[in-house]
Amino acid sequence: MELLERRDTNAVAHLKMNAPARLNALSDEMLAELQSQFDALAGDTSIRAIILSGEGKAFCAGHDLKQMTSGRQAPDGGKTYFKDLFDRCATMMQTIQKLPQPVIAQVHGIATAAGCQLVATCDMAVAAQSTRFGVNGVNIGLFCSTPMVALSRNIPRKQAFEMLTTGQFIDTDRALSLGLINRAVPEAELASATTELAQTVASKLGAAVKIGKQAFYEQLQMPLDQAYAFTGDVMVQNMLHRDTEEGISAFLEKRDPDWSQ
Repeated sequence: MELLERRDTNAVAHLKMNAPARLNALSDEMLAELQSQFDALAGDTSIRAIILSGEGKAFCAGHDLKQMTSGRQAPDGGKTYFKDLFDRCATMMQTIQKLPQPVIAQVHGIATAAGCQLVATCDMAVAAQSTRFGVNGVNIGLFCSTPMVALSRNIPRKQAFEMLTTGQFIDTDRALSLGLINRAVPEAELASATTELAQTVASKLGAAVKIGKQAFYEQLQMPLDQAYAFTGDVMVQNMLHRDTEEGISAFLEKRDPDWSQ
């Protein structure tokens, strides 16, 4: 059984975490598989959108606590292992946002701790209406500091802080209103709704989406004047692309564009 399954359809890569007995926890092995697949997808120009889902009754329950507990057996009490674990997880999360393709989380069941971080890290998220989200490490004495990075960049800070300090779950209605997810749909429609969104994204010019995704995250970190100067240069770069010229011509001539990629 593959720990992470990949299926490609119509320029969309569907990655499915396949460790249902462990609620698709981000074990050392799962992190390695995700990193490997994302690294491969970074150079795959045939793929223009990515869906990430989980097998079984949960999307992802966060880090593998049993595995983390075994790491404490090291002579240094696990300090080296824990530092390496959180560094590897952070690298994987950052890889998602550096990918040229938009990544859409297809979420069901629960998304907790680093699993909620994974949802917040993905560029978009579609969730089944029964899904619950939480950064509940504080309930066991472990504040979700690394999940906090992605969560606090998705939702208002007071709401993020409340989730982090109370350990309480929120439902899909709350997640939608806060901006953690894009859509909440009946569970029976989850796969089709996520696929429809991914195929819509995949139908666009891949080069333009790549340029735009990179610029989206970079400009968020800039003051307003710098963001406008930076994105103005990005627009120039985009306008000079051969396929952008073809897209504009096709629009004016009321025909489908003949894009090279």
